[in-house]
Amino acid sequence: MHRLIFATTALVGMLGFAARAEPIKLPVDSDEKGSVYVAPNVNPTETSATVNGATVGVQRPDGSGTYIGTDTSTPRPTYSLGASTGGNVSFSGGVQSDGKNNNGVKAGVTIRY
Repeated sequence: MHRLIFATTALVGMLGFAARAEPIKLPVDSDEKGSVYVAPNVNPTETSATVNGATVGVQRPDGSGTYIGTDTSTPRPTYSLGASTGGNVSFSGGVQSDGKNNNGVKAGVTIRY
């Protein structure tokens, strides 16, 4: 029950911060090994908000993690998955596809100092 209340409160709070560059991650479960989160794809309008898919992921204390998600804001849904390593120099990679025309690969390096 408290998870439902937390998720509802977080969703309401998220509507005010929907313009942020980073997706808002709502924790589902957490322990010393890491946390499982859901990051809904929220598109605010003048009077309401629409959720068009979400990303589910795992994030560990060292910064490493994995994710899988879907975006239904376009006529053809786009699916994505990826992973990243942890530490001061983190490597990340991912793929996305709608199964037809929209396909992509992404990679990156994050240096923490």
